[in-house]
Amino acid sequence: MLTKEKMDRLNELARKSMTESLTPEEKAEQAELRKEYLEKFRECFKNQLESIRFVDKNCVDKKKEKH
Repeated sequence: MLTKEKMDRLNELARKSMTESLTPEEKAEQAELRKEYLEKFRECFKNQLESIRFVDKNCVDKKKEKH
């Protein structure tokens, strides 16, 4: 995931955007941080999905059988 500093900044910009307008620079920064966050999230989520194993009632790993 993102570093704590980047997450804090992304949250700060989100809170600020709810109460006032962001400058064009802040909007660009927010867009870049969101893009980076989503890339990292998708990567982690994909890794989680790929680590899932399906086993039948005899505890045979069905994913290994398909390879």
